[in-house]
Formats: sequence, C-alpha cells, structure tokens
Amino acid sequence: MKHTTDSAAATSSPRLLPWPSPDGNPCYLMTDSGGGYVSRLADDLEAVQLAMGADVLGLARAVPDDPVSPYTEVRYAGLRLAECLADALRVAESRGLRLPVPATEDADGVEASESNTA
Repeated sequence: MKHTTDSAAATSSPRLLPWPSPDGNPCYLMTDSGGGYVSRLADDLEAVQLAMGADVLGLARAVPDDPVSPYTEVRYAGLRLAECLADALRVAESRGLRLPVPATEDADGVEASESNTA
C-alpha cells in the first residue's frame, strides 16, 4: 500500500488517527517524523476504510432500487453507509489537518512574509 505520510510533510501538530479510544474519544499521534510504525498503520487503515466505503456504497445502491427490499435490509444498508461515512469524514478531517497552511496576502497582494522583509 502507498503511504501518504512523508517526513517532508510532517508537522509538529498532532495527527488525528482513524480509530477512536476505547471510550470513543478521538486519538491523536504526536511525532516528529511521518514514517513511523503507527503512522504507517494509520495510513493502511485509512486506505482500508475508504475501500470498504466504496464497496458498501456499491452494494447498498441496489437496495433502494429493489421494490421488494425488506425493511431490515434497507435499515442494515443505512447503518453500514453511516459507519462508512463517519470513517470517510474522519479520514478527510485527519488529512485536512495535515495540509500545509497557505501563505496569506495583505491588502496590496504581497505575501505577508515578503512585506515584512522590506
């Protein structure tokens, strides 16, 4: 599997992991490098979660199209889709938190770092 974490993108901010703590709270990883064992494990689990979401979506699309789908099948598909959506949103949040902060521009259209050097 391709690992999305690299040492160049590593920051000092904590990484949101794709699994909750035993009591349901978010888990974070503090590391100075992006290539450690837990980071790779998290990358692999994120890939599995996204692939499972795509599989569940493919299977669940057939349920509402079948007019004789029993209530329990529709409910089960809805529950699995909700779980997959929660996983995908956690992956998106985690990856979004690791994006570099874009440079800001002042009113003159000059990057803030450039305007302080003049």
